[in-house]
Amino acid sequence: MPLIDEPSYQHLADRTFKRIEDALKDVDADDVDVERSGDVVTLTFKGNKRCVLNTQRPTRQIWLAANSRAWHFSYDSARDVWIDDKQPGVELFATVEDVVKQGAGVAIKVA
Repeated sequence: MPLIDEPSYQHLADRTFKRIEDALKDVDADDVDVERSGDVVTLTFKGNKRCVLNTQRPTRQIWLAANSRAWHFSYDSARDVWIDDKQPGVELFATVEDVVKQGAGVAIKVA
């Protein structure tokens, strides 16, 4: 996938993080605490397990780390989705939904 320019990437990353935050806005903070600091969104679950999403400006990716795993998502403009580099069938929002379900037992839908 070709690299997108910095302003477009920043807009897409901000929009993506906002969609994830919006999907969690009605979830009890005791189940999933959401904290955003700059280009990093941290989801903290009961038992202090964490999911961290952050931008990677040099590669124009969004990285996600959770449950001793890491994913690197690149934007696919043709489909308007973030797709994992190593597993082309793995999409960012579906991965976040799965991580939240595993970490907090809460079903969310990132729209």
